[in-house]
Amino acid sequence: MRELIELALREDIGSGDVTSSACVPAGQLARGTFLTREPLTLAGMEVLAAIYAMRGGVIDLQLLHRDGETLTANSAVAIVRGQARTLLECERTALNFLQHLSGVATLAHAYAAEVAHTKCRVLDTRKTIPGFRQLDKEAAAAGGVTNHRMGLYDAILIKNNHIAAAGGVRAAMRNARGCGLPLEIEVRTPAELEDALNEGAEHLLLDNLTPAEAREWIERIGGRAKVELSGGITLETVRAFAETGADFVSVGAITHSARAVDLSFRLELL
Repeated sequence: MRELIELALREDIGSGDVTSSACVPAGQLARGTFLTREPLTLAGMEVLAAIYAMRGGVIDLQLLHRDGETLTANSAVAIVRGQARTLLECERTALNFLQHLSGVATLAHAYAAEVAHTKCRVLDTRKTIPGFRQLDKEAAAAGGVTNHRMGLYDAILIKNNHIAAAGGVRAAMRNARGCGLPLEIEVRTPAELEDALNEGAEHLLLDNLTPAEAREWIERIGGRAKVELSGGITLETVRAFAETGADFVSVGAITHSARAVDLSFRLELL
């Protein structure tokens, strides 16, 4: 997070905020309030605190809410007091992080709400903005979905290209089993399904099915393994997929297509 914040501040402030330096007297104190402009689920408060701690020139920062809280429009999120120039030069960077991360949390909350009446859990994916993986996943969790694997290093997910490269489902699973990591495998045909189950698969991935097709596959599996559905699942269709009896649905849109929510920063002199 620190490296990401340093990059964001450096690319925006560069050699200095020339507008604030030209217009605002040195030593002028101010208070800034972050306000919601629409209903949202909040995320990014840790980043907000880190920005001001890193930049200096701040007397006090009050975080009025926590990540995961659902707020109405016109809610005060945080109040910061300090050098007016500092508050102005940090304004856009702070808003960029808060708007993006709260957008992820807000979309995640909407997906989680759609399946709350089922046993199914919504998973996020690795489809994140480069460099934002940790923050995007924290925001998704704040919104109420479950984090899937963080990267290629912490869990095994055998997909169609792995199966082709290994020489089949059985070979891929046998080769991977000794790694000691959680193992999930994608199956695309009834033959691949039976091969996976006969090899002891505990977590299956079914991709690009309709809800009706997914229900048929899940009935065929009959509880012999956990089932995850993926591929084109939207906010409008996630309920139907969850009601098939799936254990999980994974949704890349939560992190790669979340809309930045509307937050503002209001400055007042002290």
